[in-house]
Amino acid sequence: MSAKPIIAVMYDFDKTLCTKDMQNYRFIPSLGMQVSDFWDYTNEVQQNEHMDSVLAYMYAAIKLSREKNIPLKRTRLEDNGKGIEFFPGVVEWFARINKFGEENGVTIEHYVISSGMKEIIDGTVISGEFKNIFACEYLYDGDGNAVWPKTAVNYTNKTQFVYRINKGVLDVSNDIDLNRSMPDDSKRIPFQNMIYIGDGLSDVPCMKMMKSYGGKAIAVYQTLDEKVKELLRKDRVDYIYPADYSEGSGLDMTMKDIIRNMAISDKLNEEYSRQLKSIGD
Repeated sequence: MSAKPIIAVMYDFDKTLCTKDMQNYRFIPSLGMQVSDFWDYTNEVQQNEHMDSVLAYMYAAIKLSREKNIPLKRTRLEDNGKGIEFFPGVVEWFARINKFGEENGVTIEHYVISSGMKEIIDGTVISGEFKNIFACEYLYDGDGNAVWPKTAVNYTNKTQFVYRINKGVLDVSNDIDLNRSMPDDSKRIPFQNMIYIGDGLSDVPCMKMMKSYGGKAIAVYQTLDEKVKELLRKDRVDYIYPADYSEGSGLDMTMKDIIRNMAISDKLNEEYSRQLKSIGD
């Protein structure tokens, strides 16, 4: 464990870091389909089979790939990650925020919690910036073909991964330690040292969790519509900003203020604990 306090910054991915659903850049066109046709088919499967929406799209990706005789392999999905387009400043964001954290005496860790495909995220230029990527992932057979969902991250179970980060239980197969009772002061990253960045309603459970437990929630947007405004009006987020991660942007400046404030709070808590220990029980 780091000697310095740790601040976790957690991100949705689609329309939060990149400009649209990640499958829309290369994966769906590689099937010879229009983007709208793929999602219409996915929605049809979901409704007809009464499926979870995330499992429906993962199933559709396997089925359509087989029908078109295009093997759905990890390498193919990772290659799709090279076509991802990010919002302004995203690529440079991580090094800048990490440096700012170091200057303020804290360690910054970045995490993805996404309903998108982990394999595609792994293929992007920013994949190495994350401590862990929690996203949908396939199980592959001996020939390297996707055969079954290994991990499915839907809108409501995203909160599970916030708890994993909080406790430091990052292995998704480890439910025993995740569910084990643990004193707040022994958790690796306290909730008040967490920041969640997302783009909309699918992120509300995590955003509300941050609001309830002392962390911070930020919504980013491409267009300031009523749905975004409602997130702030209904107190589901602390701040809303255009999806511009460039140095000096509103998002950048507020993120630095949040980190500075969290770092100061940690120092004050440390001093309180030190004084309490010095005078005895």
